[in-house]
This record gives sequence, C-alpha cells and structure tokens, in this order.
Amino acid sequence: MRKVNQYKWAVWPALLAGAMLAAGCSTTGSKASDNAQGVSFPNPSHSSVPEGLFVNLENLRKVSPGMTKKQLYALIGHPRFDEGVIGVRKWNYIFNFRKSDGSGDYFSCQYQIIFNKQDLAEQFYWKPEACKAVLEMHHAAPKPAPVVMPAQPIRLSSDAMFGFDSAKLTDQGHQQLDGLLQQVRSASAVENIDVVGYTDRIGSDSYNMKLSKKRAEAVRDYLVQGGVPADAIQVEGRGKADPVVQCPKQARAKLIACLAPNRRVELSGIAKPAH
Repeated sequence: MRKVNQYKWAVWPALLAGAMLAAGCSTTGSKASDNAQGVSFPNPSHSSVPEGLFVNLENLRKVSPGMTKKQLYALIGHPRFDEGVIGVRKWNYIFNFRKSDGSGDYFSCQYQIIFNKQDLAEQFYWKPEACKAVLEMHHAAPKPAPVVMPAQPIRLSSDAMFGFDSAKLTDQGHQQLDGLLQQVRSASAVENIDVVGYTDRIGSDSYNMKLSKKRAEAVRDYLVQGGVPADAIQVEGRGKADPVVQCPKQARAKLIACLAPNRRVELSGIAKPAH
C-alpha cells in the first residue's frame, strides 16, 4: 500500500478543498482550529505512533462538547503523545483516513481536544483545518441490485384477472398485477418483457386470437401505468395455442372449469448482457 507523507500539512487544504465545499465548514461537536490565535500541535515525531492510527469515523462523529475523558477513551482511544489523564488539559491524536478514490492510499490529520477545569471536552481542533471535513463525508449508499424477471415465465390466471370472455381487468386482476410490479418495475435491467395472452379452445380461432391479444394489452397498459417503460414491453396473443391441460368433451360448465389453466397471461424477461 502506498503511503502519503502525512506530515506535509501544507498540501492537505488543497486536497480536501473539494470535501470542504461539499461538507460545509462546520462540524457537529468540533470547533474550527485557529492557529493564528495560539493553537499549537505537538511535533508528530513525538508521538508513540507517529505513523498515525485509523479511527472509526462513526465513533469520531459522536464526539461532542461536555464528554468526559472516559467517554472519549471509549470512542476514539487514548492519546499517543505521552499525555496522562488527571489534570491534563489537552489530548492529541494522529488519525489516518482512507482516500475516496479507491487507490488504497490514505492521509493523516492531527486532532486535538481541549478540556475545561472540570475535565470535560470543550474545544476541538484539526491540523490541517481542512481535515475536519472528513466528518461530513459520507459514502453514497450502494444502489440495490435491480430485480430481474425470473427465468421461467410468470403465469397469471386469466380467470382471476378477467371476467369470462372479457379483456377488462377485474379488481382481483389489479391486485395480482400490483404484486407483480415490484418484479418488473426495474424493466431497464432487462432487454425486454414479453406479455403473452392465451385462451381456451372454446370459440373460433380468430375470436380467441383477438381476445388473447386484448388481454395481453390490458396487462401491458397496467404495467406501464405502474412505471414500467412502455418500450420495454412486447405483447402477443396466441389464442388457444400451447394448452396447459387437455380436457375431454363434457357439459359446457364443466368444460369451462376444466380448461381454466389454459386461459392465462404469461410474462417473461430477457436480461441485458453484462458490460
């Protein structure tokens, strides 16, 4: 791992200027250092760990005025400049922070806590002053992986989504599609979504072909209203093709019930190739 010269403090204001602009100049629990008014830092070479130590940023952000030395010790450890506890008015640290460019390098900052007569933390200083911006720097949360359509087609019961011999979505059909939207809302993660409608064998071929396509179009329109890009969806009606079940000739009511699995709408997606 490459190590940046942590004691050439003059370069850090320039390196951290961007972070300061993004984070602002104030930090909760920290007072800006003002070396021109007599704030002094010890020589880093006098530290027992002159190379510095990595500190838990979340713990460092919790440091605030009024804390006791015991509380500070629990959060950020003890100082590394042969400083004691009783009667000591200053604690000094050298902290290391990872650079956000992914290079693996890090930079170092000196940090000083001033205590009042009651041994409570009162003032906080950084060297260089720009280092205080690290407390306000937050890594962007990783974006959740898009939900990808399952490899096998999602099969929806046409009878539950539409009235018999109808292409109008029922209330139950709306509920089914609402549950499905979470799976297909990230349609940008797939090359396309195919919505295919089917009917049973009852009725003429031409009528069933039209009805199956109208049902597929009704599903498409509902998905688009729910936020799925229209250009990612293709619709097709296949009429009575590809039956799921075969039913013998019987009374009409029983035949309609037997053929229910064939009346369906199927959705499937093709993933985009990885770049």
